[in-house]
Amino acid sequence: MKLLRLLGCVVACAVAWPGAQAQPAAAKALEQKDLTLKDRYAAMKNNSQTFQDYKVIKEYILDGVWKIYLDSVAAQKQALAAAHAKIQGLEKDVSELKRQMAAQQAAVEDITFASTHLTVLGVSFHKTTFVLLAAAAVGALIFALVSLLARMRLLAVSVREKAESFAELNRDYEEYKRKSMEKQMKLARELQNERNKLMELRPH
Repeated sequence: MKLLRLLGCVVACAVAWPGAQAQPAAAKALEQKDLTLKDRYAAMKNNSQTFQDYKVIKEYILDGVWKIYLDSVAAQKQALAAAHAKIQGLEKDVSELKRQMAAQQAAVEDITFASTHLTVLGVSFHKTTFVLLAAAAVGALIFALVSLLARMRLLAVSVREKAESFAELNRDYEEYKRKSMEKQMKLARELQNERNKLMELRPH
């Protein structure tokens, strides 16, 4: 009888000791501010108590990682909203540049066909010289337009990649959460079975 009690104490200590060491280490997933979500997941997983093929994670750690995940999601949504706003601003700039280009081109054509010379601020320009200057101005506007279109394309690609990354991250976390809950429920049942066996071995 004493041997059975001693055996029960040894088993209880063996189960409790790794958990006491692992859970504070697992809390690094919440405490370290410079970790990515992937690093937090790895810290929570690798530093949590292991029972057979299962991980036992304290609720406050799981809840903390979930809150950090939600904060990251909110930050990404804000970044996406800012990117959309920036794209809209660039689209307005592009429209304004197109309008300026159209106005400039119209002015160039009118002046070219109206006269062979043009006086601006008291300085007379030959037709060829004026056309070259106007072409340079139009070229500069076209270059600015192309640059803005390239930036818009890069921003659109970045927004799409962030949206896809966010969707994949959300799916991965939901799958992990589901599997973690299933493993914890299975572990709880197995622990209860072991307690019941120990109770049956104790003398009445």
